[in-house]
Amino acid sequence: MKEDFLHYLWKFQKFDKTHLFTEQGEKIKVFQAGFHNQDQSGPDFFNARLSIEAQMWAGNVEIHLKSSDWYTHHHETDQAYDSVILHVVWEHDVEVYRKDNSVLPTLSLAKIVDENTLVSYQNLMKKGQKWINCEHFFPQLDNSLLHMWIERLYVERLESKASHISALAKTSNYNWESVAFHVIAKNFGLNVNGDYFFQLAQSISFSLIQKYSHDQLQLEALLLGQANLLEDSEDTYVKNLFKEYSYLQQKHQLVPLLNKPQFFRLRPPNFPSIRLVQLASLYNKRPNLFSDLMKAKSKKEIASLMQVEVSNFWKTHYHISSESKPSKKKLTSKMIDLFIINTIIPLKFAYQKYLGNTDISEDIWKIMRNLASENNSIVNKFDDLKSGIANSAVESQALIHLKKNYCDRLACLKCSIGLNLLKQNDTRN
Repeated sequence: MKEDFLHYLWKFQKFDKTHLFTEQGEKIKVFQAGFHNQDQSGPDFFNARLSIEAQMWAGNVEIHLKSSDWYTHHHETDQAYDSVILHVVWEHDVEVYRKDNSVLPTLSLAKIVDENTLVSYQNLMKKGQKWINCEHFFPQLDNSLLHMWIERLYVERLESKASHISALAKTSNYNWESVAFHVIAKNFGLNVNGDYFFQLAQSISFSLIQKYSHDQLQLEALLLGQANLLEDSEDTYVKNLFKEYSYLQQKHQLVPLLNKPQFFRLRPPNFPSIRLVQLASLYNKRPNLFSDLMKAKSKKEIASLMQVEVSNFWKTHYHISSESKPSKKKLTSKMIDLFIINTIIPLKFAYQKYLGNTDISEDIWKIMRNLASENNSIVNKFDDLKSGIANSAVESQALIHLKKNYCDRLACLKCSIGLNLLKQNDTRN
């Protein structure tokens, strides 16, 4: 059993309220369960109202599996718990005392919860060969409930992504062009080299990107040199890259990263050398990329900003030391879509919040709803359970968030779907 279940029981008062007594034998009457605290600290429910032996109390409620958890979590030394008026537990194993040595009233739920409610919870949380706990019920879920929850999940996911960008903005003294360069660089590294590309961006002052943005060769030399990807060659272009990086390294006292990005198991179009050259091309063409992106109001406008070509040398190379068949090596439509979903939209939202707009703008909703659903194992599995569930990037992002932050963590009682199923089963039973 998890504490989430006890939170559910208390929040919705899923127990026999006609026989509420503290472990000390005092009669309890609940007038208001309180407001559920979703943060990681402080009592579980705020501003509850109840009476104990006809004495009215207003304050907070703390919930544990065992009453001894009060001491395990060191609440006796935390002032945040001084206002607790009732300790709700499943099992009462020790008396809990306030700082004045009076006994903290404790309510044990084990004897007053209906057996059907407990069985419904156990069935929902039962371990087995299930992909998600509710997969048997998922196909029959009410579409309106699912739609509202998916929208909320997308907001959660976007807020999470934006919070990381906002933290980065704070450390850069809100130099948003620099922030954009860091998160865009990370995106160009994809999953395999994303963290490496972010470190690479941190190793270069963005002022240098701006300073040399007019010269594509210098930008390429700067990025490839910092990534340790420049190799000896008889090719004139590669020699020039070496020469430029040596000059820039000495002039700006640059320290390249010790390790190299990963090529292993990557398709040639995703080789880090190509992605860095594309990044150089992008900033050569769009030195004020952040400002340009913030003005863009549609997928089409953003995509047009991303239409860049690599220099002639790279049209016949994926790797600096080996030739390939000629190709323009433009960013694909799929790459641009992922770029919009994972970088541009969170960047837009973080900037809007910085300007004081806390709600997601209509522009963001419009762009995301006009983007096709992502094609990955999580989204495809949900679509197998309920066909047509993902019609746009809003749904696919929400489903990824649902799987990783709720299903995988067995947080069913923090999920609207899990709560709804539990309530339905309670009613049937």
